[in-house]
Amino acid sequence: VFCSQWLSDHQIVMGTRCNKLLVYDINNHNIDIIPSLLSSEPARNPDHQSGIHAVEINYSKTLLATGAQNSRDLAVYKLPTLDPVCVGEKAHSEWILDITWLDNEFLVSGSTDGKLALWRIEEKMEPDDVEKETIPNYSHIQPVKVKKCFGADKVRALIFNENLNEIVALSMNAYVHIWDSNRFWQKMSRKLPHAMDNACLTKREDCSLYAIGSKSHFTLLDPRTLHHVKKVNARVSGCSVRSISFHKDILTIGTGIGVIMVYDMRAGKYMESTMNSGRAVVLKSTKGWVNPDEAYHDLIRNIEHTPAIYSHCYDWSGTRLFTAGGPLDDQLKGNYAALWC
Repeated sequence: VFCSQWLSDHQIVMGTRCNKLLVYDINNHNIDIIPSLLSSEPARNPDHQSGIHAVEINYSKTLLATGAQNSRDLAVYKLPTLDPVCVGEKAHSEWILDITWLDNEFLVSGSTDGKLALWRIEEKMEPDDVEKETIPNYSHIQPVKVKKCFGADKVRALIFNENLNEIVALSMNAYVHIWDSNRFWQKMSRKLPHAMDNACLTKREDCSLYAIGSKSHFTLLDPRTLHHVKKVNARVSGCSVRSISFHKDILTIGTGIGVIMVYDMRAGKYMESTMNSGRAVVLKSTKGWVNPDEAYHDLIRNIEHTPAIYSHCYDWSGTRLFTAGGPLDDQLKGNYAALWC
């Protein structure tokens, strides 16, 4: 599981490495598979997929944007029904890794081709063929603009700062890039203090702080200057921060070793147990499910695997945390998901 979001108080939507969009109902434990949306040209629907790396809901919670069957294309669904709206295509030559909404109508996608694409999703979009009787029927659109993110090899993560009207892009070569959202042009870039595995980016709810996860640290940045406010070592060296999020004064960090760490922003330190003073509070995952292929089986059968926490999200009340992921090793197939209350 690469990404997840709460749809309601009892439904969670997930995107997977095998290119499935799933909805899990925590009340009855049902999992529904949402059909992938096809591109307009059969040649753009390849057999090989990179997975769904992002699911993002707009501000009014009326639209969900994610990956299409072709990992280079965008898919948009209507909420709460998850009826298909459109496929956005012909913007990226490689996989879409993240998406961010600017408002209820415009969104931006970032790809491993190092480009950002601006899309407009109209409130009422007519299907390509209104006389077509097959269901589902949806439209195909092209981007408003596509631009290269200079200094970025691959765009890994995106967020939108509505206070500054800025799009923030994280690239895999350890740079953060600032774009003016009104004019859709790049303003500046800044090198990050840690060069390895800059994989995730988030913002505080009031847009007063950015947080970036890397190999053994997370870094807090001032949005106005992009200077680092604080660099914090992960409690386990080399654990690789794979997901990161703010909830009020709490920063939650999902790692590549199945451990979820909790950092108290007010105290300026990791949360400590009230039962055992000085001991940090961590959530430890179970091993999840791993299905090694036959060629790899002999090498790993005696190794105990812990899943990477590629995604986590709090429900709207902030009282439940969903965590998900799977094996960090690309040669392994498997998954993990858990709900913490």
